[in-house]
Amino acid sequence: MTTSGQATLSQPEQPAAIGASRGGLDALFAPRSIALVGASDDAARIGGRPLKYLRASGFSGPVYPVNPKRETVQGEPAYASLSALPEAPDLALLAVPAAATRQAVEDCVAAGVKAAIVFAAGFAEMGEEGRAEQARIVDIARAGGLRLLGPNCLGAADSSIGYYGTFSVMLDDGFLEPGPVAIVSQSGAYGSHIAQLARSRGLGIRHWITTGNECDVDMAEALRWVVDREGVKVVMAYAEGVRNRALFFEALDVARRRGIGVVLVKVGRSEVGAHAVGSHTAALAGSDAVFDAICRQFGAHRARSTAEQIDVAYALARAGVPEGDKLGIFSMSGGLGIQMADDADEAGLAVTPMPEAAQAELKALLPYASPVNPIDATAQAMTDLPLMTRYIRTVMEQGGYDIFVAVLGTAPALPSYSARLAEALDAAATGHDGIIKAVTMSAPQDVVRRYEERGFLVFEDSVALTRALGALVHFRRSFTRAASHAEPVPPLPSPVEARGALSEHGAKRVLAAAGMTFPDERLAGDAEDAVIAARAIGFPVVLKICSPDIAHKTEVGGVAVNVKDEAAVREAASLLIERARAAMPGARIEGVLVAPMVAGGVEVIAGVSLDPTLGPVVMFGLGGILVEVLKDVSFRAVPFSAEEARRMIAETNAGKVLQGVRGAPPSDIDALAETLAALSRFAAANQDRLAGVDINPIRVMPVGEGVVPLDALVLLSR
Repeated sequence: MTTSGQATLSQPEQPAAIGASRGGLDALFAPRSIALVGASDDAARIGGRPLKYLRASGFSGPVYPVNPKRETVQGEPAYASLSALPEAPDLALLAVPAAATRQAVEDCVAAGVKAAIVFAAGFAEMGEEGRAEQARIVDIARAGGLRLLGPNCLGAADSSIGYYGTFSVMLDDGFLEPGPVAIVSQSGAYGSHIAQLARSRGLGIRHWITTGNECDVDMAEALRWVVDREGVKVVMAYAEGVRNRALFFEALDVARRRGIGVVLVKVGRSEVGAHAVGSHTAALAGSDAVFDAICRQFGAHRARSTAEQIDVAYALARAGVPEGDKLGIFSMSGGLGIQMADDADEAGLAVTPMPEAAQAELKALLPYASPVNPIDATAQAMTDLPLMTRYIRTVMEQGGYDIFVAVLGTAPALPSYSARLAEALDAAATGHDGIIKAVTMSAPQDVVRRYEERGFLVFEDSVALTRALGALVHFRRSFTRAASHAEPVPPLPSPVEARGALSEHGAKRVLAAAGMTFPDERLAGDAEDAVIAARAIGFPVVLKICSPDIAHKTEVGGVAVNVKDEAAVREAASLLIERARAAMPGARIEGVLVAPMVAGGVEVIAGVSLDPTLGPVVMFGLGGILVEVLKDVSFRAVPFSAEEARRMIAETNAGKVLQGVRGAPPSDIDALAETLAALSRFAAANQDRLAGVDINPIRVMPVGEGVVPLDALVLLSR
C-alpha cells in the first residue's frame, strides 16, 4: 500500500469480511438519506431514539421510518418495507432483534441500500452459534455489495450535517458540537464515555464512530476514513484488537502526513503466536510491547488511561503543536515551579534558563525573584498585576520559549482577583501567538472557560499538563519528519526458495541475499575440509556443527572457539561431528562451519517475531545473557528504512552504549541501522511463511568497521 510521497510498506491485506475496498463508507458515516428499520413510536426505545435525534438535529436528508405494523411513527409516515420506499436510501439503521437481522439484511440488498448499521447484540460475542449467524449475514451482505457496521454497536454520527445514526443516551443532554475531534471506538460504551468527557472539556466532535463486532467495517477502516476528512485535527481511538494491520498502518501513516494526531487507547494483552521454543526474539516479544512500538513508529500517541487520552486530545485540538520543546515556567511559588520542572523533564521538555541579559532585566523588576527557569516571581507579583504583566512579557519576548506555563494555584478562583489576573496574563501574551500558552489552576468551570477563550490551555494537575505537552512535542517531530522528506524503503528481495528448517549456513545464505553482511565463513564436510577452510580464513577460528535439526549447538557440545592451529582444527571438527551424531542420531549433519574468531565491538541481538495481529516485527536490543531478563528491546513493523532503524536503536539503552561509554569508541550505528533495515525487508518479503529469525549475537564494531553477525537462525513455517 502506498500514499503520495510515502515509503512502500508492502503489508499484505488481511482478509476483511466484505473486502478491503472502502466503498460505501460515505453512506455509513455521512449519508444523504436514511431508513430506520424497526422504527418505534416510543422515542425512548432503540427503534425510536434515532428517529427522534434525526428529526431534532436538523438532518437535511429524508428519513424513512419502516414499520409494517404502523401507518405513522412519531408523526412521520411509516413504510411497510424497504421495497416500499420512494428511493433506495444510502443507509439503513437496523433496530431489530438479532433473530430478525438476517432478513433485514436481505431486504437491504434487495432494495439497493448501500450500507447498514446493525444495532442488535447476540452474534459473535455470544459463542459459536452467534458467530455462525453473523457469518451468514456477512455472506449475504458481501454478495449484495452492502457495507455493514456492527453488529453490537452504537452506530455513528457526523455533527456537521446533523447525522446521528445511534440510539446512545449521550445525546439526551444535547447534540455534539462540530469541531476538530473525531472518535473511533470498537466499544460503543467507551466511545460514548469519551465523547461525554470531551464535551465537558469544551471540545467539538464532528465524527463519532463505533464498530462493535466488526463483522465488516473495523476500527482500522473507520480510522482510515476519518483521517481523510477536512477539519479533523485529532482522532481519539479505542481498540481491543487490530483486524487489518495493513489498513491500520496506512491510517496512522496518512494521519501523520496530514498533521492529524491519533491518540489511542488499546486494551488487552495477548501472547505472541506460535514460535520455536528457545527463540530469544519470541521470548522478548509481546503484543502489548509491539503495539507500543508501532505507535511510536507511525507517530501515534498511546495513552495509558482515559484521562490521558482526553488531556492529549484537548491540548492538541486547542493549541496544535509547538515549534520546539523549550518550556518556560512562571510561578509565584518556588516549590510548585520546581515540581513542574521535574515533571516537564520527565515528559521530554527542555526547561532552558532565561538568557543572562533577560535575567538581569527581570531582577531589576523584582529583586527578590528567581529569574532563571522555573521563573519564580514570588507572591510579590500578586500585589502588582501591571508589574506581573511586564515581567511575563519579558519572559515571552526574550526567553526563546515554544511553550509558556503559568502556575497559578487557586488564585483564579478568587472572585475579586480572577478577572484581573486573566487580563494581566492576556495582556502579557498578546502578540505571541506562536507560543503555546497554558496555566495550571483550580477554579470553577466558568473561570476555566474564560481562560480558554483567551487562548490558554487549562489543567489542574502539572503532571497531566506536562505529559500532554510532551505528547504535542512528539507529534510535532513526527509531523515534521513525515512532511519534510520521504524515507524510501529499497525494493524487497525475492522470497527465499528454501523449505523447512535451515541450518546456520543456510540461514546466513538467505539473509546475505537480502543485503546483510556476514564474516568470511566456510562449510566443511569433514575434518580435512575444515583444516583447508581454516587455513584460508586464518587462525584462530571458531568451529560450529552445522545442521538444520540442531538450532542450539551449545546444548550438544557443538561449538569450539579460539582454535589456533591445523591439528586442533582437525581434532575439534571430528569431535563436533561425533558429539552431534551421538546426541541427535537422526539429525541431518551438513558438516562443520568454520568462521574467523571475532573479538571486540558491542554485542547486540536482532530478530524477527510474528505478532498474531500486527504481523512480522523486527526486534533489536543489547545482547548478552541477561537480554531476556532486562528486556531492553525495541520493535518495528516491517519493512522500514535505515532512518527508522536509527530511531529504533536510539530507544534502547543499547543505543547509549553504542555511542561510546567509559572511553570506548563510538560504534558503527549506521552499519547496524542498514543491517536492521535489510532484515526488515527480508521479513516483509517472506512473511507468509516465516516463523521467526534470530541473529544473536551481532558485534557492532567501531565507526567505519561495520557489524559482524556471528550466528543466525531462520525458522520457516513450511
